[in-house]
Amino acid sequence: MQISHKIVLTGAAMSAAGAIAAPATAQTLDVTLTLPRLSVAEYHRPYVAVWLEKEGAPARTLTILYDVDKRNNGGAKWLRDVRMWWRASGRSLTLPADGVSGATRAPGTHKLSFTAGKGGMPNLTPGKYTVVVEAARESGGREVVRVPLNVTAAGAKGSATGQFELGAVNVLLSR
Repeated sequence: MQISHKIVLTGAAMSAAGAIAAPATAQTLDVTLTLPRLSVAEYHRPYVAVWLEKEGAPARTLTILYDVDKRNNGGAKWLRDVRMWWRASGRSLTLPADGVSGATRAPGTHKLSFTAGKGGMPNLTPGKYTVVVEAARESGGREVVRVPLNVTAAGAKGSATGQFELGAVNVLLSR
């Protein structure tokens, strides 16, 4: 004997079921950073690391921009010069890392976008976070810029400015 059941959702029950089944909008974290043009005798593009910190949680690397095209992954040997990132999470990362590693950038303004669930970007719950950007150049300087974020249900934004190796750093979290 076979028994079949049919459930029909109407009115409020149907709209409630639709709300549950609808896909959530993914969070996007946009980091816009400026690499200043420096007048120095020997200029090398900086290695740049961007990572996310939350108190009580391990640092999450969002991207590391370095010379990924060097033969035998030779660019990776200079990553230790991006010291704070290296100590926070870099030494435990296997490079090149899909969705995280990228090529160095020329002087100018660059927008980096990260979507929750892809690469190293987690879904951010409300709370206090810090986006950290560190730049280091071979035969040059090193600088760290920290951008505090107070994440709410609506998102977050923040900015900070470097003095030497980094210019303006703007961060926007949208849903």
